[in-house]
Amino acid sequence: MLFDTHVHLNARQYAEDEEEVIKRAKTEGVSTMVCVGFDQETINGAIRIAEQYDFIYAAVGWHPVDAIDMTAEDLVWLEKLAEHPKVVALGEMGLDYHWDKSPKDVQKDVFRKQIQLAKKVKLPIIIHNRDATQDIVEILKEEGAHEVGGIMHCFSGSVETAKECIDMNFYISFGGPVTFKNAKKPKEVAIEVPLEKLLIETDCPYLTPHPYRGKRNEPAFVKLVAQQIAELKGITYEELAKKTSENAKRLFRIS
Repeated sequence: MLFDTHVHLNARQYAEDEEEVIKRAKTEGVSTMVCVGFDQETINGAIRIAEQYDFIYAAVGWHPVDAIDMTAEDLVWLEKLAEHPKVVALGEMGLDYHWDKSPKDVQKDVFRKQIQLAKKVKLPIIIHNRDATQDIVEILKEEGAHEVGGIMHCFSGSVETAKECIDMNFYISFGGPVTFKNAKKPKEVAIEVPLEKLLIETDCPYLTPHPYRGKRNEPAFVKLVAQQIAELKGITYEELAKKTSENAKRLFRIS
């Protein structure tokens, strides 16, 4: 059975057929998912879905692109939500230097505050990184993020960076890009990352794997990610599915 560690079923792209999408995922062997909220609207959506389906959990956090919108009240709200029985992580959080909506210093401040909160409520964190690897690694070290650990979500960095993150108690998670024909680096990293530190995800509705690239992604497609990584590592699909599911359940403390 597969564990998709990062879905956005709370996205508007599923407003018409959420139930059918979830049924398709179950049919393809997806037994567990974490629905990720990253602002007020999507956090409320993630909680709603987690309460509705016993095999779906929620992560709550503030996206770096929208860091400028986060208030002190939002941070208090996140702390309160951390007590919810279906909330298994804080995130996604991190840094995004691709978009310029939120200044870098604001992003860093909001990122640090969320790491500090995670340590307080003892939950792992889910890291969003776009064009900001060096600053993310520095902040994780400075804030002692190894105490809670977490996920480097949709990892696109180097083998060296992956090893650095693993040393800080983080799992490396791969999504659709590892299946792209021209994705040399993710494939190299997937081969090198130890099986016990590996996770899989879709980040749906984004980053759809080959051969559906360009269409809306959905949790059922995490099977394609698992098949590709199993092939790269020279192990069976069943072994990859079993191990990544065990890893995710251990991280999120899901029995």
